[in-house]
Amino acid sequence: MRARWTRWASAAAALSLVVAGCAGQGGSPTPAATPAATPAAGSAKPSAAAFDWKKYAGTEITFLANQHPWTDGMTPLLEQFTAETGIKVNVQPFSEDLYFDKMEQTIRAAKGNADVYFLPMDSTAYSQYTADAIEPLTPYLNDPTKTSPDYDMADFPAGFLTGATYPPGDPAAQLYGIPISFETYILFYNKDLVAEVPATFDDLIAAANTVTAEKGSQGISGAVMRGIRSDTIMDTLSGVVWNAWGAGDAPTPYGMWFDGGWDKPRLTDEGVCKGLANYGKLLAAGPANKYAIDWPDANTLFSQGKAAFFIDASLFGPSYEDASVSQVAGKVGYVALPPVTAGGDSFTGHWLWGLGIPRNAVNKDAGWYFIQWMTSKANTAKIGAATGGAPRLSSYSDPTYTSKLNPEYIAAVNKAMATSRTTVVFKEGWKDGALAIADTMLGIAQGGDPATVCAAGNDALKAAVNP
Repeated sequence: MRARWTRWASAAAALSLVVAGCAGQGGSPTPAATPAATPAAGSAKPSAAAFDWKKYAGTEITFLANQHPWTDGMTPLLEQFTAETGIKVNVQPFSEDLYFDKMEQTIRAAKGNADVYFLPMDSTAYSQYTADAIEPLTPYLNDPTKTSPDYDMADFPAGFLTGATYPPGDPAAQLYGIPISFETYILFYNKDLVAEVPATFDDLIAAANTVTAEKGSQGISGAVMRGIRSDTIMDTLSGVVWNAWGAGDAPTPYGMWFDGGWDKPRLTDEGVCKGLANYGKLLAAGPANKYAIDWPDANTLFSQGKAAFFIDASLFGPSYEDASVSQVAGKVGYVALPPVTAGGDSFTGHWLWGLGIPRNAVNKDAGWYFIQWMTSKANTAKIGAATGGAPRLSSYSDPTYTSKLNPEYIAAVNKAMATSRTTVVFKEGWKDGALAIADTMLGIAQGGDPATVCAAGNDALKAAVNP
């Protein structure tokens, strides 16, 4: 599951803020299939300079926001947005522990009171889609009077769009959210404890075990991972399993966990079982309380210098370079997940926040102007400097973004983006299925034979999703 980022949000953002006019695949990794506006036959290609950004001047929209670094990065741009569009923005931010309930109440209400909202691009958004509570954005993207010709959807990796493209796997599927911030799953390592970056995942497990054996008595473990029995570990776990799965096709809505049907789980597949075993064996090299650890504890232990290796959300990276909150500032290495075979490719997964428009929104067109303006190439780079998770490819060659971050971090995330796939499973009531997978991994971590445990887990997963 997503990491919670409220610790970075400013306390002042808890107040409603009114700004007036003065003031990211379920399938194999492929290039983005981008909906694009096509000029009418015989007409000239639309000019970005000629696009009418003042079309909805005088409109006031409400933005329902999560307190998040993206919101912090966006706020200084509001005055410019209003100056260029004439649209006033009423920002209503909520801490993440309150946001999800507020979001559901707002977008499912009979009367709309938000025009744009922070959209979790996962099963939450899918549930909203099935309830007809969310507006498709493809018609806006395909309308040259509503979308500037320089918006360039192809600048978003294809896999970043999958989590909000519905119906999953349908050739006529539409896009329901625009990515604003992403996390992909990479390897962090402490350079004081690691002399050489492992060449393969098996090497990583061996190196972690060596550190634990040599330094465990000093309170330092070879690895720290999310080890709690919970569906909250699934995104990171999925990233490691994608790495073992490789480049093979795994189309939505089933992904790698099912072979084309909900009654065909495939935890016994060689790649899937290998991925579960890789995660479990690395987890086993952790501290004594490893099975009680979720991401906050794991992140804290690594930032305190108490673990050699940590696989988790890339968005943790920038905080490790902040000496005011990190004891490992200047000592952290960042790499894509080690491949399963020497010289092979690395693969991983990702999770994203996006922006969406509720079906019940009053000012949908003005809301779309806000979304496309804030997610342009230039503004994605500016806001991304506050998150470390800019979802556009162009940001990784834009000094506005890259100059704010560790070069190794940029390189690792950029490499991970190239083969990253969604960790979302489009299945109602997926939590029980997720727990069956987590139990399988934990069984291996606790010493079970991988083949035997994966076979039992396969039966449990089938029963969980087909009650």
